[in-house]
Amino acid sequence: MSLRPLIAICGTTGVGKSKLAIELALSLQLQTSHSTHGYNGARIINADAMQVYAGMDIITNKVPPEEQAGVEHLLMGFKKPGEQYVVGQWVRDAIQVIEETHRRNQIPIIVGGTSYWIQHLIFPNRLASLDKLDDTDKRPSAPMSETLAAAVNCLPPKFLDLYNNLPKQLPSDSVDSESASALYSLLGSLDPQMAQRWHWKDSRKVLRSLNVIKESGRLGSEVVSEQNQVNEPPRYRSLLFWLYAKPDILFPRLDARVDNMIQRGLLKEVQELIDIAKSPPEEQTYGPGSDTDSPQFDYTLGLYQSIGFKEFSQYLSMPEGQEKTKAYESAVGRMKISTRQYAKKQVSWLRNKLLPAAYSANAAMREIGKLPVVPTYLLDATDLSSWKENIHDIAERITRDFLEERDLLDPLSVSDTAASLLSLPEKDVSPTAVLNARRKIVCPVCTVNPQQPVLIEEGKEWKAHVATRFHRKMQRRAEHGHEWEARKMSREASRNTIGTSLDVESDSEKVE
Repeated sequence: MSLRPLIAICGTTGVGKSKLAIELALSLQLQTSHSTHGYNGARIINADAMQVYAGMDIITNKVPPEEQAGVEHLLMGFKKPGEQYVVGQWVRDAIQVIEETHRRNQIPIIVGGTSYWIQHLIFPNRLASLDKLDDTDKRPSAPMSETLAAAVNCLPPKFLDLYNNLPKQLPSDSVDSESASALYSLLGSLDPQMAQRWHWKDSRKVLRSLNVIKESGRLGSEVVSEQNQVNEPPRYRSLLFWLYAKPDILFPRLDARVDNMIQRGLLKEVQELIDIAKSPPEEQTYGPGSDTDSPQFDYTLGLYQSIGFKEFSQYLSMPEGQEKTKAYESAVGRMKISTRQYAKKQVSWLRNKLLPAAYSANAAMREIGKLPVVPTYLLDATDLSSWKENIHDIAERITRDFLEERDLLDPLSVSDTAASLLSLPEKDVSPTAVLNARRKIVCPVCTVNPQQPVLIEEGKEWKAHVATRFHRKMQRRAEHGHEWEARKMSREASRNTIGTSLDVESDSEKVE
């Protein structure tokens, strides 16, 4: 059976993903009378991890209803601020909406900056992820696998008690570093291969991995090994558009966007989130498994992870005065930096994760003489003044050819930027390869407390780390320390030898 079509639009924040999605949806409505593909319109499905939450439209950059041009937007604004909503839940919900859209003879257009979600939707069982279990599931824990049972039996009493009583709220590495470290050590004792993926400070991912182990009865590495035996095709025939803008143009645009968000009322939305967190427990929306009797709200769940809240929540709690003015300026600067850093991470995920997965799937199709199953195009949104010719017209042409199953434009021919960024070396995208990639290793030179090690990612990050001033300083200190210890031991040995000699001589004199 041939795969049903799907269009996905991804990229960094601030490049016009929603704009293109709406334009393509409207174009598909107009093509109904003279197209041969037979589809009569489109629906837009949100793939932004923050836009699933209701309200807070400024913080999450939702497209206002008046700009949606009558196009239906789905999976947007339907969760409450403190709810946990993981990738497995979104994929399940997205599949249902996509099936409904296809039954209506329309095209689903997935749009959003959470490329991890899009990848997990298109490629089943391709990621080394354990987010397939819903946090809302109340199912009893599954029986332990033999491997997990053996690992649990080897736990010392302290870790066994922690495993049986995992915390419901995340420990903060800055406030409760011992608890965060203990969770990481527990994961390392049970499943060292999975633990190498995370930093001990990343308590959310560490605790998530431990909860899934407990619920599934299997180690994460076991799940990945099983996934590696299955090479499933993509769920859909997917046309992937990557909207891209060059950093030197994008970053000032993002800074201006932050200023605009503040002018439109971002601080008011942050205060609303704080007020929700401070409301009585029975009125709060907690994440699954949290203790609703606790007066402390868990700021690590849902919308409380958004850029904007993290930077301004502390500022709003400060008393008026000169220090608050400085704190405001600092918060604005931190939000701009966080936004730029997030954009860099979005590009990194696309190039290192999503594109290799698409290329691998397309290569498999070429081997059996079929068209690419996930054709991928980069559209250069650096110059917004040329949007129509560089973005709209090209995307509309490719979409029409894709739906009518014609030969497609060569992705590398679209622009020089596309030719540069889409040219990637072949990469192993199997679950095991993904699990083993980007492992964290301990820097013994910079680690002062072995229980809270300095962890650095292998490869580029490690090379950059060993070149830092701090690492070189610690290296010199360690080397000089060893030299000092050697000299100290040599002096002590010398003194001991001299002392022994004198003692012998003294004893000889006594004999005589």
